[in-house]
Amino acid sequence: MIGNFKRYDMTRRPNRQWNILRPITWLLCFPDCIFHRARINKKEMPADIKPPYFLLCNHNAFLDFKVMTRAIFPHRANYVVAIDGFIGRGWLLRAVGCICNRKFVKSINLVKNMLYARNLGDVVVLFPEARYSLCGTTAVLPKSLGKMARKMNIPVVTLMMHGHHINSPVWNVGNRRVKPIESELKLLFTQEQTQSLSIDELNDKIVEAFQYDDFAWQKEKNIIIKKKPRAEGLHKVLYQCPACLVEYKMSSNGSTLRCESCGKTWTMSELGELKAQTGETEFTHIPDWYEWECANVRKEIEDGTYSFSSQVRVESLPNDKRFIVFKERAMLTHNIEGFRLVGSYEGEPYDIKWPATSMNSCHIEFNYKGRGDCIDLNTSDDTLYLYPEGSNDYSVTKVSIATEELFIRGELAH
Repeated sequence: MIGNFKRYDMTRRPNRQWNILRPITWLLCFPDCIFHRARINKKEMPADIKPPYFLLCNHNAFLDFKVMTRAIFPHRANYVVAIDGFIGRGWLLRAVGCICNRKFVKSINLVKNMLYARNLGDVVVLFPEARYSLCGTTAVLPKSLGKMARKMNIPVVTLMMHGHHINSPVWNVGNRRVKPIESELKLLFTQEQTQSLSIDELNDKIVEAFQYDDFAWQKEKNIIIKKKPRAEGLHKVLYQCPACLVEYKMSSNGSTLRCESCGKTWTMSELGELKAQTGETEFTHIPDWYEWECANVRKEIEDGTYSFSSQVRVESLPNDKRFIVFKERAMLTHNIEGFRLVGSYEGEPYDIKWPATSMNSCHIEFNYKGRGDCIDLNTSDDTLYLYPEGSNDYSVTKVSIATEELFIRGELAH
């Protein structure tokens, strides 16, 4: 534990959403659903399925919460929300039924609070990817989902949303005015099936249900993005040049993506496809470029050469009030063993380790609140936003990819 701060009480039981706030949540959510002409397909959601049920949603943008609220209308819900969403408004989020959590940390308190919320009789909502998708495709899902579905012992429903990433990608947050957007509300397991199927069968079906690709959806639906700066920020995700293989020298501007090392340039079309301005187009489909990067990181891990080390500025979020900025810098390393953070706060040293097998992913931010790219690591009682300093020869996206690849490697080893 770093510092003598008041910690958020994760044992606190969630509230049932206040009735007086229900119409306010609808008022806040429905206009955007109308603007984007949100289409919610409920053909595979039997009419007799009523709360309580366990709702699993994919995660690409803040718009997800609004469409989810529309999808379950007129029912209320309890939602799992990361502690950074509670900053300065914890009382309000608790009033609308939110369950506070720290990302990618195994927490018995979260399990207990979700089971308590189930007993309130409403929808219990979880975004199991636990962060916005980096390129509109599925992230690694925790295998604890199958166990949680078994423990909840209520129907499991999925809400798969399409168009939210291309409307407001995490690397260029905004509103590209995409319409219509689509989603499917589907009964995945009956209550009986959560008990009769094995944990592996439950997990396999959840993973199968979570396969999506927003850029493929965009092309299939012929969704045109006329906004000129549609590629700005894309270099945060596509950090390695497929032409010269150099990392961390990519840049973006307007509708173009450029490698500052070899000079090769790609144009992003109104349909979200890439085309090289000269020579071969290595990847037209953005997720294919990303998967190529994943394969390269995987090889580094297999060869034992992957490592990341940097001095970092530390900002701690022990509770829901505000970030505490440490004056002292720390040293963050990431390698085959996992993460390690070594530093001191007000003269007291700390040394925190996160084994590679303990995290299926990690949360990253691009230029978070104008303070730079960062890696978010959590303990049971703290959330640490870590901002690398010094050299620009790094990518938080690569760190994120490596976290997932190391976890998968550990799972396969067992």
